[in-house]
Amino acid sequence: MVRPGYKQTEVGVIPEDWDAVPIGEMFTFKNGLNKAKGFFGYGTPIVNYMDVFGRPSLQIADVAGRVDVNSRELASYEVRKGDVFFTRTSETVEEIGVASVMLDEPHKTVFSGFVLRARPSGQSLDDGFKAYCFAPRYFRQQVTSRASYTTRALTNGRSLSAALLARPPLPEQRAIASALSDVDAALAGVLRLIAKKKDLKQAAMQTLLTGQTRLPGFLGDWEVKRLGEVGDIRSGGTPSTAQANLWDGAIPWCTPTDITALAGRKYLSVTSRTISAEGLRTSSAETIPAKSLIMTSRATIGECAINVIPMTTNQGFKNIIPFAGTDIEFLFYLMTTKKQDLIALCGGSTFLEIGKKQLTPFEITMPPTIAEQAAIAAVLSDMDAENAALTAQADKIRLLKQAMMQDLLTGRVRLPLSEVTDA
Repeated sequence: MVRPGYKQTEVGVIPEDWDAVPIGEMFTFKNGLNKAKGFFGYGTPIVNYMDVFGRPSLQIADVAGRVDVNSRELASYEVRKGDVFFTRTSETVEEIGVASVMLDEPHKTVFSGFVLRARPSGQSLDDGFKAYCFAPRYFRQQVTSRASYTTRALTNGRSLSAALLARPPLPEQRAIASALSDVDAALAGVLRLIAKKKDLKQAAMQTLLTGQTRLPGFLGDWEVKRLGEVGDIRSGGTPSTAQANLWDGAIPWCTPTDITALAGRKYLSVTSRTISAEGLRTSSAETIPAKSLIMTSRATIGECAINVIPMTTNQGFKNIIPFAGTDIEFLFYLMTTKKQDLIALCGGSTFLEIGKKQLTPFEITMPPTIAEQAAIAAVLSDMDAENAALTAQADKIRLLKQAMMQDLLTGRVRLPLSEVTDA
C-alpha cells in the first residue's frame, strides 16, 4: 500500500508532485569526436572519459586533454554549461552511463567519442541537481540493463533516452543539490586534511629516520649497521599444492597479496590462506614469531608489515626477526623508506628478487639506543593513528552521502519546507 502523498511509478514509489520522466524528453544526445592519434596532445580542450568517470561535476580546470579541431568540428562538438556527459563504452557495464555535468561556462571546448553529450532541451533540471540525480540505484539499473556487450560494454543515446528519472519540482531539486553539495564540501575538507597530514608525515619520516631532527633528550651519533646485525633474516616456503592435507590448517600463511591488501597499513593479523602442521613440516616455510617484519622480496620488493600473530610466508619474502636492541616499529618505518635501495640490489635482472646474501650486508643507519628508536616510532605511529581516524571520518561521510542520495533522490525523505525555496 502506497502511503499518503506518494504514488506508484515505473521507478518505484515517489512523491505525488514528482514526475517519472524519460531523460530523452529533457536532453538530446550526441556522440563525441573521434580523430587520429596525431591530432591529440595540443589545441582545444576536450572532455575525455576519465574527466567524466568518478567526477559527478566538471569545472574547466578538470579538463586536461587537448585536440586539434577545425571550426566545423568545434561547432559540432562544442561543450556548454549544463551539458551532461555519460561514459559510452568501457570494460564492464558498471562503468558505462556514468554521468558528469559541466558547471562552468567553457570556451572552445569539445568532447571525445568515449562519452555521450546530453544537451538540455529545456530548463526542467537544475544544474546542481544534475550532479547527483543520475547516480541512484534505480537509474543505474536501467542503464546497465539496457547496455550491449560485445568485446566491450556499450551504451548509446537511444538507450539512455529511455531511462526514467524521478524529477522533483525545481525548488526541491535545488534544496537537494544544496544538501548534497554541503556533504561533498565536508568530505573535500577532510580529504584535504588527510593529504596535508600525509605530507607532514612524509616530511617527519625524512628528518626523523635519518637523524636530521632529534627528539628532545636524545644524544649520541647514529650507527651504521648491517641488516643482518639487527635481526635474524628468514625466508618462506610453499607446501605442495598437490597434497590437500598440507593446506587449510591452523597456521596462517602469508603471500604478497596479503601485504599489498593492507594498502600501507602497518599490522598484519590475518592471511587469506593457511597451512597445516604437516605442510609446515614438509616445506621450507618457517614459523615467524609475532612482532617481526614481514617483507616482500620477489617482483614487488620491500612491501612491509608487522605480523601481530605467529605466521608463515611463501618464498616471496625475507622476514626479519628483531634482535634485542632493535625496535620493530622503528625498523618497519625505516624499511618503508628503503624500497628503491632494495630494488637497486636486484641489478638489471628481468625478474626482481632479493636473496638473503644480498639483504644481510644491506646497511641502515639507526639511533644508538632502542629508547630513541621507540620514541621516533611513537611519533610516526601517532601520525598514522590521526590519519586513520580522518580516513574513517571520510568513509563515514561517504556512507552518509550514499544514504542521503538514495533517500533524497527518490523522495523517500523530503527536506523541510523551509529548505525548499526558489533561491
